[in-house]
Amino acid sequence: MKIINWLDEHFEEYILIILSVFTVTVIFLQVVMRYIFGNSLAWSEEIARYAFIWMIYIGVSYAVKKNKHLKVDALTMLFGDKGKLIIDILANILFFVFAAVIAYFSFDIVGRITRESAALQIPMSWVYAAPLAGMILTIIRLIQNMISQINSMKNINRDKNSGNAKGEVDS
Repeated sequence: MKIINWLDEHFEEYILIILSVFTVTVIFLQVVMRYIFGNSLAWSEEIARYAFIWMIYIGVSYAVKKNKHLKVDALTMLFGDKGKLIIDILANILFFVFAAVIAYFSFDIVGRITRESAALQIPMSWVYAAPLAGMILTIIRLIQNMISQINSMKNINRDKNSGNAKGEVDS
């Protein structure tokens, strides 16, 4: 159970750190090779690009996990806590549908890709798997967020009902 909790807390973070360090190292190595040794690496730009693509899609999941994805909150400022929760749940449902559609079509594309990359000769299906992996992780994080939001909604309703039972009046 500790491993599952650790993965739940840190999975995306460590993947993003590893990919970031890897990308910076490869690009730095390319700069050193080009400007100090006068010879460049044929594969460095390609691998850095692919690592960056993976960072983008894993980063989407991480942003959802931390609830730091882009959103417009002007509408939610018009509502109370319960209204904000309802809008957030609806937004997560729409995001869930989007992520599911992207994952579905990514799965289809990954299954069809048979070519290899130009410099590294790695299967391009590994690169095209980035949206699939990122959106599956995003779906998992959205489900976690929606469960948390539904529990918060229940707590708001329970607190409201317990307040009314004590003789308090709604405004």
